[in-house]
Amino acid sequence: MSPSTQPKAQTRGVAELLDSLVASDGTGAHPHVRSGALSSGPEAMRNLADAVHFLCLLHGRYPGVIDNAARKAVDPASRQWMDEAAGAFAEERAFLSKIASAVGPVPSTQGQAQCEAAVAAQRKAIDMLAESDRQGCAVGAAIALTLDWRTIRVLLDISAQRLDLTPPTCTLPDLRETARLAATVADTPAVERAMVFGAQQLIAQHGGLWDLMAARAASRTHP
Repeated sequence: MSPSTQPKAQTRGVAELLDSLVASDGTGAHPHVRSGALSSGPEAMRNLADAVHFLCLLHGRYPGVIDNAARKAVDPASRQWMDEAAGAFAEERAFLSKIASAVGPVPSTQGQAQCEAAVAAQRKAIDMLAESDRQGCAVGAAIALTLDWRTIRVLLDISAQRLDLTPPTCTLPDLRETARLAATVADTPAVERAMVFGAQQLIAQHGGLWDLMAARAASRTHP
C-alpha cells in the first residue's frame, strides 16, 4: 500500500470501529431503550422524565466531555470539529435543561440518593476520559458522545413533543465530518487504540446509566 492510500484506509477503519461500537453497545442497543419503556405504554412519560433528569446530571453541566476534550485539540482539523461540536452541544444542554424544567420533578423512586451518587461517579469517570493526557482518548470519548447522542436526541424529541415543546435542530457535526476527524487524529496505532478506548469507556458509562434507568423503572412498577 502506498503512503498516499494508507491514511484513507486507516481512517475508514477507525470510523467503522467507532460506528460499530456505538451500534452494538450504545443507547440504541440497550434493552431498556429497545423495550419501548421510554416511548410507549402508560409508564413511558415517567420513564422519560427519569431519563431526562439523570441525563442532566451526566451531561447537563459545563464544561462537558466535548468542552474538556477541546482543550487538548491542537491541530486545526481537530480544533474546527471540536469548536463546532462544543457549540452544538451547548445547544443540546440548553434543550435538555428546558425539557427537565417542563417535565416536572424526578419520579419518586426508592434509593434516590444512591442513584444520584452513582451517576455522579459516572460523571467523574467521563470527565477523567475527556481530560486524559493519553493522545486520542479524549477525542474518542467526544466522538462517541456525538454518535450516541443521535439516539438520545430521539428520546429527547419524544419528550419535547409530549410536552408541546418544539425541538430545535440538532447541529452536531455530521458523520462525514466526524469520520474525517477520526482519520486525522488516528495517525498511529497507539492513538487509534486510545481513541477506541475513550469511546468504549464513554459508551460503557451510557450503558450504566440505562441499566440504572431500567432498575428504577422496574422498582416503580414493582415496589
